[in-house]
Amino acid sequence: MKKLVIYIHGRGGGAAEAARYQPLFPDADVIGFAYQAQNPWEAAEEFPRFVDTYRQFYDAVWLIANSIGAFFALSALDQKRIDRAFLISPVVDMERLIGDMMCWADVSEEKLQEQREITTDFGETLSWDYLCYVRSHPIGWDVPTCILYGEKDHLTSWETISAFAEKHTAPLTVMPGGEHWFYTEEQMCFLDDWLKNAAKIV
Repeated sequence: MKKLVIYIHGRGGGAAEAARYQPLFPDADVIGFAYQAQNPWEAAEEFPRFVDTYRQFYDAVWLIANSIGAFFALSALDQKRIDRAFLISPVVDMERLIGDMMCWADVSEEKLQEQREITTDFGETLSWDYLCYVRSHPIGWDVPTCILYGEKDHLTSWETISAFAEKHTAPLTVMPGGEHWFYTEEQMCFLDDWLKNAAKIV
């Protein structure tokens, strides 16, 4: 069976990170996706087009997606294009995350609706259009999936990730002391071990 693994990076990452995963999937081709989308409606155009370019040449397409890249994938792709998925620190409830950031920035819905966009002190820009979009486009995901989550993830709460995992019957692995970004040698070793094991059970 000819298999393709597509890696989708998080914010600040890049497609070149895909090279790390090639040794973990010796029987597959592994490529990174250098997407340009900055929001889910752009991802809805760009992501399916990219996958469809390759899908015709492979019997199976697997996905490794990180953080906001995972959210874009969840929003834009489906079981017709992806056969298995491995999500690392995924953003699975963007409406909840935007609400949390609004609280951190002390911004009300009324104020955001009035101003349309508000730049926060912590570097994020809150957008009324973005909030309205995620409310009107809930995630529909029917792909066999495994999830890796850091115990100290500051963007997605345990309640949020566990509810998503339960809803989608997705095995959920928690790294004790892990953060949203996996970057230390210990964290990356944990990630590698998780991915090798998850690839056997999805």
